[in-house]
Parts: sequence; C-alpha cells; structure tokens
Amino acid sequence: MVKANGKASNGPVPAEPVLSVRNLRAYYQMQYFGIDREVRAVDDITLQVNRNEIYGVAGESSCGKTSLIKTIAAANRPPLNVIGGSVKYSFLDRDIFRMSEDELSRVRWKHLSYIMQGSMNVLNPVRRIRKSFIDFAFRHINKPEREFFDIVARHLERLRLSPSVLKAYPHELSGGMRQRVTIALATICRPEFIIADEPTTALDVVVQKDVLAMIREVQQEMGSSILFVTHDMTVHANMADRLGIMYAGRLVEEAPTREIFANPLHPYTAHLIQSLPRIGDLSPKKALPGAPPNLSDPPAGCRFHPRCPLAMDICRRENPALTALRPGHRVACFAASSEVRPVSEIRETVPPKVAEARS
Repeated sequence: MVKANGKASNGPVPAEPVLSVRNLRAYYQMQYFGIDREVRAVDDITLQVNRNEIYGVAGESSCGKTSLIKTIAAANRPPLNVIGGSVKYSFLDRDIFRMSEDELSRVRWKHLSYIMQGSMNVLNPVRRIRKSFIDFAFRHINKPEREFFDIVARHLERLRLSPSVLKAYPHELSGGMRQRVTIALATICRPEFIIADEPTTALDVVVQKDVLAMIREVQQEMGSSILFVTHDMTVHANMADRLGIMYAGRLVEEAPTREIFANPLHPYTAHLIQSLPRIGDLSPKKALPGAPPNLSDPPAGCRFHPRCPLAMDICRRENPALTALRPGHRVACFAASSEVRPVSEIRETVPPKVAEARS
C-alpha cells in the first residue's frame, strides 16, 4: 500500500507500545422519563499503538469511533462514562483515568494532543490565532513571549503557513489554512501521541491531499504516534501503518494496512473495501443489507450477524473473541476459523477477497 510520502508500508512496526488499551468499555448512561438507558458505544476494546506508528480506526458513522478517542484522551464527559478497562501511555506513570484534572492539563498538548474534527471546534471565532497559540502552548514551551513566538513562526513556516496568520481571526482564513493552523496547534509542543479525529472533513480533495501529506511529514519529523480516525478507507490506505475496523462499538478486525486491504478476513471489512470506487470498474456496488444495530439494545452474539452473509447459529448466540489468525492479524469472526465452517462452504457466500484470504 502506497503511503502519502510515496513509500510503501511493509507491515507492522516493532512493538514498542506508546498506547495500551485493555478491555475498555464506555457507555452513554441517560435517564428519560424515569427510564434508565445505556448506549454501549465502546464495548470491550483492546488495542495498542506502537512508537512512531499511525494506527487507523475505520467504520461507518455511529460505530463508536469518536466515543473511543474521547475516552482514550480522558476527554469524555457525562453522559459518556467509563465502565471498565484501562488506558495507559508510555509517558504516564499510571492509568489515565487515575489522573486528576490538574495532572491531565499538564499532559495535554505537551505529550498528548488532539486534531479535532473541524477547525472551528478548536479556534475561537472572536480571538486572533495568536491568542490560541498562547492558550494551547505558552505554558508548556515555557519561554519568554518573544522567543515563544519565534518558535511558533518557524513552526508555521514548516507547515507552509505565513506567520502573518497569527494576526488573523479564524473567519479570515480559508478552510485549508484553518485546518493547517489546528495541526500546528496540535504539534507545536512536539507531543509523543496525537489523536486525529476526521481531520480532513469538509475539505476538498486537493486540500485534503495537502493536509494528509503535512500530517505524515510532521509525524515522521517528530517521531510521534498517531491514532487516526476516519470513515474514509482511501485515506487510511494512504496514511495508516495498521488499521482497526470498528462495528457497533466493537473492534472486529485489526491488521497491517497492506494486509487488511489485500486479505480482509471479516465480512464487514471485505464489504468496506469492495465498496471503494476503482478506475475502469463500472460494475454496480452491492449495498450491505439492513442497518447498524441500536446500541442501547444490541443483538445477542456477534453484532454483525443480522447483516452477515456468513451468519451461523453460533453467531447468534456467542460473541466472537478478537483472535490472531495470522501474525499481527486479529479478527472477531467465527466464519473466519476453518474449525467452525469448511472453506468450501464459505466460498459459496463470502465476498471474493475473504475467500482468497482463506485459501
């Protein structure tokens, strides 16, 4: 798989985890008219992000991607509550949920930063860009103001922005320039870990390409790790070293990006990849039947089974564990195991990519 910098991803990087998530569960807990309601947005997620790696999280809207990264950043607020599990970073001495707000404020932006979805979720429309850099980074860089803004100016120029943007209000900048400013804010302190939540939303294709290339360049220069979230599989193909696929609050497949595009083992992953447009391919794309489940009342067993062409009785009764069927390739699917169903039977109904991976 070709990356934004023109190099191919050659599989998993050495396992030096910067982020370790174990059995994380975070639910929206609400009460309407005296009735308790619980939405299981993040349900038993286990993953790790390695040093100097871009880890992608993909899945359709409302699968729990944004809830996951809010929880990982300890930025969740009621009604989203952490029910169980742990989130540990290599630069922290304990679980992030055991830290006070004062401790978290000293960590955020300096060690752990966030490129939010939409620049105006970060920039204050009535304050100049200069003030945003003071708010985000001044106390972390801890330099005299003149020296601080010299550092900021050099960083902006590295991101192909004129230092004159510091005098501008957000509305005076284009969408692409605002997004580059948010990237500059997230990286000015050279953090070890960056969370990017749909950073190219609402940008046109040309600007999107520039922004993605910029994120990759800055990441390589700083040696940071990135948790990159988007529903756009083509963006993941160009950015991510490894890719995790979410469905209905659960991680259903994880593998190096090249491996997951060439040999998806989960039927949902295969559908996402086969739905991508290809030059010269005029054949109609087949839609996935049904709709994602209601996470306040999810189906028993595998949450994908009501839409799955490979569903069996065991899928309706039991939740498949996320199991390593190949080195570095985990999948939560009973049909992906030859002990459960013969390859010859799977070939009759499974999408071609999955059948190829099984042979």
